[in-house]
Amino acid sequence: MHVKALLALLAVLALPVMAAEPTLYGRYEYIGLPEIGETLKAKMDTGALTASLSAKDIERFTRDGDDWVRFRLATKDADGKVYEHKIARISKIKSRADEDEDGEGAEVAKRPVVDLELCLGGVKRTVEVNLTDRSSFNYPLLIGAKALREFGAAVNPARRFTAGKPEC
Repeated sequence: MHVKALLALLAVLALPVMAAEPTLYGRYEYIGLPEIGETLKAKMDTGALTASLSAKDIERFTRDGDDWVRFRLATKDADGKVYEHKIARISKIKSRADEDEDGEGAEVAKRPVVDLELCLGGVKRTVEVNLTDRSSFNYPLLIGAKALREFGAAVNPARRFTAGKPEC
C-alpha cells in the first residue's frame, strides 16, 4: 500500500508545472519609466521583438571603460532633459519596408540598447529598450515580444489602456 501511495505521489510530482496564465492587456497601455520620471503611452506590439523608446540627440560615449549613451526624449511634452545610461548592447534592426521578395536590400540600423525599468499597472520589470527617434509615430514607446514575456502579458488588440495608470 505504501509503495502505491509513493508511486502516485511521484507521478503527480513528475507532471509538468503549469505556467501561470498571462495577464491580458490592451493594444495600447500607459507605461511608467521610473528612472526617467515619465509615463508614456505605449503600443503593445507582438510583431516587434524588442522595445523601443523615442529618443533624439543620441550620442555614444565611454565612461570608465564602458559604453554609455546620452539622449533626450523625442516626445511631444519632452522637457529637453538629458539622460545617460550604460549601453547593454547594440541591436541591429532590419527595415522590412525596403526589403524585396528575396530578403535583399533591407537597411540595417544599429541602435543602442539600455536596460530600463518599466512599470505596467502594478508590475515593474527591467527590460531591454532600444533608442530611436519615434517622433513620427503616434506612440513614443513600443513594447515588443521580449518585454511582453517579461511582464507575462498577452495582448487583446480590441482593448485599450486596461491596466490604467502605472502604480509602481
